[in-house]
Amino acid sequence: MSNTKNTSDSQESQQSSQKSHTSQKSQTSQRSSRPKPMEVLREARAQLAELTGMTAESVSSFEQTEEGWALEVEVLELERVPDTMSLMASYQVELDEEGQLTGYRRVRRYERGRSDARGGR
Repeated sequence: MSNTKNTSDSQESQQSSQKSHTSQKSQTSQRSSRPKPMEVLREARAQLAELTGMTAESVSSFEQTEEGWALEVEVLELERVPDTMSLMASYQVELDEEGQLTGYRRVRRYERGRSDARGGR
């Protein structure tokens, strides 16, 4: 009788262990399905360029938020000669957790050759 009980306890222990391992595996795959920061940056630049028709030159800020991601992207709006007189713009870009663009807006416009008078922004 005790062998039957031990076998039953052993089977329950194995099943519990397997469930725990499956649960951990599921959580790991959910975490790994989130895009990596560099993937988010590349995708944000590509999506903004597609929507605006302008090339993103650089990303000046990047952070993860509760809703997804927030970036500030520098874009060449109007090319001029000399290049220092070209018009640049900063766009605030918001993305969801999967890295899909959910909104953007221009927050400032400036000449490439001008320093920022707004205190380091």
